[in-house]
Amino acid sequence: MPPTTRDRIIAAADALLREGGRDAVSTRAVSAAAGVQAPAIYRIFGDKQGLLDAVADHGFATYLAGKTALPQSGDPVDDLRAGWDLHVGFGVANPACYALIYGEPRPGADPPAAVAAAEILAGQVRRIAEAGRLRVSEERAAHLIHAAGCGLTLTLIALPPQRRDPELSVLAREAVIAAVTTEPGPDRAGGPVAGAIALRAALPGATVLSPGEKALMTEWLDRFTTER
Repeated sequence: MPPTTRDRIIAAADALLREGGRDAVSTRAVSAAAGVQAPAIYRIFGDKQGLLDAVADHGFATYLAGKTALPQSGDPVDDLRAGWDLHVGFGVANPACYALIYGEPRPGADPPAAVAAAEILAGQVRRIAEAGRLRVSEERAAHLIHAAGCGLTLTLIALPPQRRDPELSVLAREAVIAAVTTEPGPDRAGGPVAGAIALRAALPGATVLSPGEKALMTEWLDRFTTER
């Protein structure tokens, strides 16, 4: 099947992005490279930001597919490590696309690719919580992991390749994991907070409680795990 006009425009914009960064992706340059008139871009994508979001989705597709396909081991914390490594590796290998998604935050208007990645991370954190190994709330853990991972990746991108320390990502990853998780086994240090977080993670699937009871218990558990 021949590529559609939308496909040609995204492919042209993606090539310009990789060659010259975000500034190279102008409406004029994209329309010339794709062999279309500029109005076609606005008709299909709404505006330039809509086009950039579509390019980000295109560039992130392989990464998201790989992250979704990561096999689940018996240790959700090890699975988080694998997800971290995949995230950093993708960003360093695809700096222009990564910066397009994470380099200029837009509160309340995240690109769809960033939303999808956040949902995958939330699922990984939920598994750790269900295992009773999360020492902070799911939301706090996800925000910290995301902030550290993005900051580390953008830092590596900004460094000349010869100055990139391969151990920097490992050190940052293990520091974050130590901050948000506990060790497995009966002697873990999470204590009652980790137990409360595990119960909070299990509540959506509970069938013995009414919606009102779930809401009340959720409020209690959230208060218990955040007000310390």
